[in-house]
Amino acid sequence: LPDMIKRRTEIAEAYKAKVEARPGLDYMPVPADSQPNRWLSVITVDADVAGTDRESIRLALEARNIESRPAWKPMHLQPLFADAEAVGGAVSERAFRDGLCLPSGSALKSSDLDQVLSLLD
Repeated sequence: LPDMIKRRTEIAEAYKAKVEARPGLDYMPVPADSQPNRWLSVITVDADVAGTDRESIRLALEARNIESRPAWKPMHLQPLFADAEAVGGAVSERAFRDGLCLPSGSALKSSDLDQVLSLLD
């Protein structure tokens, strides 16, 4: 487990470094007093600043046979709950609209990571 978390941390740090260099992209924040297991690597895309959007990046990855997916769809937007009362939701809606989960498994090869990073330029 420690080796898996170490590899996932390396991947997360590579994403974070790439994203910090690109206006309009952000990497998911990690509170200073936490120790994440790096299960997910999520970026957000501000389309107005980045000149692209989450879906365009996802499709560019898909064209290279690289799986990614939007951040989870909020419960209040899912068909099952269409008639249910929802309170708030703006933050989760924004995370879903702008968030993209990138490949982050510990078995991700460096060459595959490089392909993902190149598409974030």
